[in-house]
Amino acid sequence: MIRKLLVANRGEIAVRIIRACREMGIETVAIYSEADREALHAKLADEAVCIGPAALSESYLSMERIISATIVTGAQAIHPGFGFLSENAKFAALCEKCNIIFVGPKAETIERLGNKQLARETMQKAGVPVIPGSDRAVFDYRDGLQEAEKIGYPIMIKAALGGGGKGMRLSGSKEDFEKNFRIAQAEAKQCFGDDAMYLEHYIKGPRHVEFQILADSHGNVVHLGERDCSIQRKHQKLIEEAPCSVLSSRQRMEMGQTAVRAAKAAGYINAGTIEFLLEPSGTFYFMEMNTRIQVEHPITEWITGIDLIKEQIRIAAGEKLTFSQKDIRINGHAIEVRINAEKPEEDFRPCPGTITGLHLPGGKGIRIDSAIYSGYKIPPFYDSMIAKISVWAKTREEAIRKAQSALGEVIIEGVDTNVDYQYGILEEPDYRDGNVDINYIENHF
Repeated sequence: MIRKLLVANRGEIAVRIIRACREMGIETVAIYSEADREALHAKLADEAVCIGPAALSESYLSMERIISATIVTGAQAIHPGFGFLSENAKFAALCEKCNIIFVGPKAETIERLGNKQLARETMQKAGVPVIPGSDRAVFDYRDGLQEAEKIGYPIMIKAALGGGGKGMRLSGSKEDFEKNFRIAQAEAKQCFGDDAMYLEHYIKGPRHVEFQILADSHGNVVHLGERDCSIQRKHQKLIEEAPCSVLSSRQRMEMGQTAVRAAKAAGYINAGTIEFLLEPSGTFYFMEMNTRIQVEHPITEWITGIDLIKEQIRIAAGEKLTFSQKDIRINGHAIEVRINAEKPEEDFRPCPGTITGLHLPGGKGIRIDSAIYSGYKIPPFYDSMIAKISVWAKTREEAIRKAQSALGEVIIEGVDTNVDYQYGILEEPDYRDGNVDINYIENHF
């Protein structure tokens, strides 16, 4: 039984976790940087601890300070949210060493699945289809060139450790390989502290379809249906929906069973996401497994009625899942739109500043996940996402209309946002008809 939990994150996901804990009767501890002294999550938690200055290395990425705050406050568990240390195997191992419950998978599982080579080997052994790619980490572009010739162009160059669209570049031929390899490697080193790279054949025009997994420590593994996350810009998701409108019942069953098999092969425990690339032909390939809660988890909660954060905490406490695969029913259609403080017309330049006026939409079937309020000063040091609007309706067409209605009601004064840009995507005929793939934004905007 977890009585007190520290939330090792900030922003809307920290608020989301605090609210779930409050409903479960669990005391919460928030951590915050000096730049987040007035942040909503610090105000809502039962306790709040300042762990350092704005710099990530001295606050939200400081394992020692977070562990110290946990011990000092007497918290039994840490929920890492997403981003920051959520997929850091060393942090999970440190929690275990200090007898602190890490709300997520075991450290060795994070390490194995976070390494694209090891994850690939695990999936191949389990009979999960994988994209043709390098069988080892690549550190030098000359070595990479040889691997690329074997795999075949176009080549996607990826950070071997990491995700979230960072450390990725597309190479169309050997002439541009060195340039793209060096750029991706430098970004990987900066974002993940590791310059190991991984190469895979680039699949043209696929959808990004991911399956939500829940697995307890008693051997029970289920999937909660899929999400279509194809609307992306530079590998960063913008709009997500569930379920995927083009999957047949047979495809959904096959991909869902494959996702469960993949999770079992990895010995996975807690909430995770199996990401697939789905070709127009219906062929699908394992891409990666995210060993954390996803930004887009609300749309799965909409269509299943299952609170994923609460399930994470229960699983971490050693409880069994109270439902099996046959108990899960997909109901209706949900869409999530990410709201960022940025200026789309200036190459999506982040726009920190003070929110001087605020109105967010409401009504049946509309959910807001945010940590902003009128007078809140958005700091320039962190991710630009300030809110998520998710909607539910009986059909996809109704959900699109509801999402547009919700966006049309948003008033955020004092900072620029991408609200109008997102509204424009929902207006596009091809989007409304479901004719999308991961290159949709590049091809239409």
